[in-house]
Amino acid sequence: MAFGKKRTISLDPFDYSLMLLGEAKCGKTTLLKEVCEKLGGEDGYMLVELGSERGADAIAGANYVNCPEWWYDYDEEDNAVGFGELVDDICENKASEYPDLRVIILDTYDKAIEIAEQEAIRIYNRTLKKDGKPPITSINACDGGYGRGEKSAMKLIGEVKERLRKVGVQTWIIGHVKNKEVTDVITGNSYTVLSSDQQSNYFNYIKKDLHFLGLAYVDRDIIVEQKKTNKGVDKQKKNYKVTGESRKIKFRSDDYTVDSGSRFADIVDEITMDADEFIKAIEDAIKAEASKSGTPIAEQKKTQAKAKAKKVEKITEQEVEAKAESELEDMIEQITAFIKEHKSEMQVCKVIINALKAHGYSKPSEIDDVSVASEVLALCMTM
Repeated sequence: MAFGKKRTISLDPFDYSLMLLGEAKCGKTTLLKEVCEKLGGEDGYMLVELGSERGADAIAGANYVNCPEWWYDYDEEDNAVGFGELVDDICENKASEYPDLRVIILDTYDKAIEIAEQEAIRIYNRTLKKDGKPPITSINACDGGYGRGEKSAMKLIGEVKERLRKVGVQTWIIGHVKNKEVTDVITGNSYTVLSSDQQSNYFNYIKKDLHFLGLAYVDRDIIVEQKKTNKGVDKQKKNYKVTGESRKIKFRSDDYTVDSGSRFADIVDEITMDADEFIKAIEDAIKAEASKSGTPIAEQKKTQAKAKAKKVEKITEQEVEAKAESELEDMIEQITAFIKEHKSEMQVCKVIINALKAHGYSKPSEIDDVSVASEVLALCMTM
């Protein structure tokens, strides 16, 4: 068979990865919450507050969960659970427990890195313990150092995103910003850019996989006045006065002073910080690219809706099969443990062995039918 095929552009915004950077408390979380509710409904998203983040405390009606650490016992009162447990639960029970979930919002990226680093350290310390070596506490010492620990932390985040994507859940990310000095690789000249507050390796790791990178900022109207003194106007000194401001989001910066961008060529440069405008900017960019195929957008929507339904059906089937397999393994373990526990009681073991033989099995590990395993286990419980 021949490999390769022409790419079909999905018209669903939730099929694309996205990151929104911005200053603290400029409205990033509220904006994405509103965007997700407009696109996917109240159950179409989940705001995942990582580490010490508590932005949802001030957002009425937000669908959220607290994930203070990678692994953390469920706390109903605090609505808290480990990030690892949350991801496992979504991936294992997507069809049954999270049928409408389309996207999780990680708030924030710096907190995701913190708990991922701690998990990378925990995993590495297990290896050290086996080798009889003392544990480490720093990510710089993890996996032998030289940046390998940070790579392990990044890999953990990447694996989470990929696992969720395979069950139809996209990952959108919120991050903070700061001014950075950047050196041009060709000219060697330096310039300042407003970018992620994370170190370059962590930011570049996530940035390379993004379809949309927006940066929220406050656009201020500033007038310059000559400073007045008792002797008149001092031309050497100036006062800067803010006369107005508005919140905006940049998707592209032609002067490269803002770290933003998109894989879609027709994304608008800038919008006001508004949920409807945000949705329109993304959808217009997607439609502009999709229209290049020559197939009408309405026709593409119908085709993709059918394909999406088939994908959901396949995910549901895989989930049912996985649960059945897990249930079977659990019952086989219980039957095996029962036989070991009663190995000195020949009559008891003989009853179980005969039950297995009646179905064509010589030992518990050969059972491949849940109904048979259930029948034999029930027999064990009566002995």
